[in-house]
Amino acid sequence: MAKKASKGGMKIVPLGDRVVLRREAAETTTAGGIVLPDSAASKPQRGEVISVGDGHMTGEGKRLPLTVKPGDKVIFSSYGGDEIKVGDEELLLMRESDILAVY
Repeated sequence: MAKKASKGGMKIVPLGDRVVLRREAAETTTAGGIVLPDSAASKPQRGEVISVGDGHMTGEGKRLPLTVKPGDKVIFSSYGGDEIKVGDEELLLMRESDILAVY
């Protein structure tokens, strides 16, 4: 069964091979101490898995579980996923194949 993410009473249940991530906060200062405005700060490609779908479907109709689980810290493709808003929180919904590494 899929693991659910909830925030303020709303539950997100990703389907199939999709996962819901919370993106890490963007850096607001440079190494030299310069404060960056929101428009100049790049969005990090790291985040934490919040919920996962129930897995990949094989050609034989079997379901294979995903390799990531809620709580995993991951690095993902910069163009992977769709931003969704749940309550006042911005989350990412993406396929597991857009995740590049777990750390």
